[in-house]
Amino acid sequence: MKRLIIADPHVGTRDGDTEAMVALLEHAERDGVNEILYLGDTFQYLIGMSKFWTTGIEKVLETWDGFRSRGGTVRLIEGNRDFFLDEEDLACRIDESALTLEFLAGGVTFRLVHGDKVNQRDWQYLFWSRLSKCLPARLWARWLPRRLAIAIVRTMEARLARTNRKFRYKKPAKALREEALTAFRRGVDVQLFGHFHTLWTFAEETKIAMVVPAWLETRQALIVEETGRWHGVDENLQPVEFTEGEVGGG
Repeated sequence: MKRLIIADPHVGTRDGDTEAMVALLEHAERDGVNEILYLGDTFQYLIGMSKFWTTGIEKVLETWDGFRSRGGTVRLIEGNRDFFLDEEDLACRIDESALTLEFLAGGVTFRLVHGDKVNQRDWQYLFWSRLSKCLPARLWARWLPRRLAIAIVRTMEARLARTNRKFRYKKPAKALREEALTAFRRGVDVQLFGHFHTLWTFAEETKIAMVVPAWLETRQALIVEETGRWHGVDENLQPVEFTEGEVGGG
């Protein structure tokens, strides 16, 4: 199985990004990609109930529908801008959503997690994250009028962004390394994070952890071949070398 991993697209943030994402997916299918994995924050906001979906979200979901009808799979990692992905409206349009996903390719074990909750010392962010995704928040989203529920989600996300700002723009390298080492001890060979938008890598012997650059800013993604080999690609799926960011992590 050939996989395309896309980190932090935030589709809906900029003009033209819906069309760019649709074009990427169509190109990927023509290139033999069998599975699309999003490493969190697929849209500017994604709430699992269809009453909240914009035209842009609908266009991308329609592309997923076509891809899945022809045998492809779509899986989502939950990011900080994703809410209630297990609601039926969305669950029937994808193959899986989870906080963490793993897969095996050519004997190589890959683990994917968004990364916003890696730093357990960032208690303010963790508190607001839990609050914004708790059962009462889900019930509000189900029953409140669309405009009011969206305002609540935006307020929560803005608070999350403020409390998490220092860790997003200065990566919690120690926490990322600890998360990676824990995964390595469990047999993971490649640990992939999103959320932090710019490249960061950490290696131990043959194992590697990496923050995948955000598609939002770079239009770059990651291809994993069925052999387990992987490499960065541009919006035309041409190989690129991730060069921006930090290596080793302070």
